[in-house]
Amino acid sequence: MEFLLLGPFEAHNDDDRPMLDGSRRQERCLLGILLLNRDRVVSTARIVDLLWDGTASPESARGTVHTYVGRLRSRLGPAGPRIETRHDGYALADGPYRVDAERFAALVRDAGAAGDPAERVALYDRAVALWRGPLLADVADDRLRDRVGGELAALRTTVLEQRAEAQLAMGLHDRVAAELAGPAQEFPDRERLVAALMTALYRCGRRAEALELYRRTRQALADGLGVEPGTGLSRLHLRILRRDPRLDRPAAPLYAVRVGDEWLPWSTGGHPALEFCNTYAGWPGARGPGSDWLRGYSTLAVWAGHVDLAEEAAVARLLARARRDPDGAAAVLQEARDFRTSLYRCLTDVSDEEAFGRVADVARQAATASEFARAEDGLGHWRVAPSAGLRLPLWAVARSAAELLADPRRFTVRACPSDDCGWLFLDPAARRRWCSLATCGARAGE
Repeated sequence: MEFLLLGPFEAHNDDDRPMLDGSRRQERCLLGILLLNRDRVVSTARIVDLLWDGTASPESARGTVHTYVGRLRSRLGPAGPRIETRHDGYALADGPYRVDAERFAALVRDAGAAGDPAERVALYDRAVALWRGPLLADVADDRLRDRVGGELAALRTTVLEQRAEAQLAMGLHDRVAAELAGPAQEFPDRERLVAALMTALYRCGRRAEALELYRRTRQALADGLGVEPGTGLSRLHLRILRRDPRLDRPAAPLYAVRVGDEWLPWSTGGHPALEFCNTYAGWPGARGPGSDWLRGYSTLAVWAGHVDLAEEAAVARLLARARRDPDGAAAVLQEARDFRTSLYRCLTDVSDEEAFGRVADVARQAATASEFARAEDGLGHWRVAPSAGLRLPLWAVARSAAELLADPRRFTVRACPSDDCGWLFLDPAARRRWCSLATCGARAGE
């Protein structure tokens, strides 16, 4: 059972059929209040105060609330969440039902813990997409929304700010310029949000618009609050006026190549299976949460096309499918990361039978979904069929890994010994100590 509060109130049973059709607005509003306070008592006095929004309530208000609760219990049925009477109030008992507001908060927490900007952006995207309009749009007015969900709305605005800053760090200023135009006008007092949009506009070559945005924001702050913009926003305004070069697009990650909207590591391994392992190794510095090149499913799909494990048209279909099914894409991404861990162990330790077995299991799955067809070069090639769905790039690299593990070249695989690298590469002549970048070797010899 699912309840949607981030927009017009909706309730669906497990068959995705709407519930509570024909119920009164105040009944749905009452249920929304209880859902926002799952498993916490909301006193009857508080409920009366909210439903009548601080105005003089009728003498029968407490009885009316009791009637509303009885009707909701009847409509939710025995399979639905229980509205329990506790002390002098009511509480919606905890249970397996889902609430979009809780899902939003969980995604925001996950994004805050993500070390990589792109992973953070992907989680924020999923969180923002849950909002279909103002909280309880059809059962509450602005004043009541502020009373019951003001913190939730403020969190959404904070998410917009943090997502924009992460996007700017990735060079995605065009997205920021498109996504923040409305929010910046709606919330001129959120100077962090305005600053992100001004920076994005400047990097898009729209300097005049960035300066105009500052002028409008300054005027709105003066008219609404009687204050001037803060130091940070004022300083940004001066830097834009001076065309400060520090405002330009941030530099690309070290040892990276831009493919579409994705940063991918340079190809240094000499084999797709090695390049796949190198999507983890090779990030400069300690291998913490931000060291992973596989930031999202889109990176996995684009990488597969980049190393010719998937055709361009297949990559486009995968990206579209991942947007429709973000949870499925996230599950496959985790499978790919787990596979990569086993493959790295397998390639760096010939005696690791457990890692070999895990790689072999995925390779066998890939074999069942493979087809042999003539390619443009006139030769026959094995390819993972489109029927593999979102697992196509994972199974494609598993096929490639199986081919390498069946090839004597497998014994020429070496790992760059630098703590700042670890990339795998083929060394048939047994003469290379460092991977082909050589920069970490140069540092070690200084």
